[in-house]
Amino acid sequence: MINLFQDMRRRPLIGGREQQTRGECCLLKTHKYSVGQSVRYTAGPFGRFGASGSFKIVKLLPPDGDEHQYRIKSPSEAFERVAKESQLDRDQ
Repeated sequence: MINLFQDMRRRPLIGGREQQTRGECCLLKTHKYSVGQSVRYTAGPFGRFGASGSFKIVKLLPPDGDEHQYRIKSPSEAFERVAKESQLDRDQ
């Protein structure tokens, strides 16, 4: 069975000790929301007026730095937006 969080390859060092390879110590952060889920979007301080509200997650996007991104869509708009995870909350 493959463990995504631990790479079993090791490199020997001088003196017989082993060193962990690059991906061995890192945990993968997963998206907080899933496709189809309803969320509340809050635009940033420079966002358009009225941009905040209820949206659906359309697609999971790769992170921008250390924060996941999402493609979101409002039923009242003809276009999709890209939002960072910190701009989203669970819709009630």
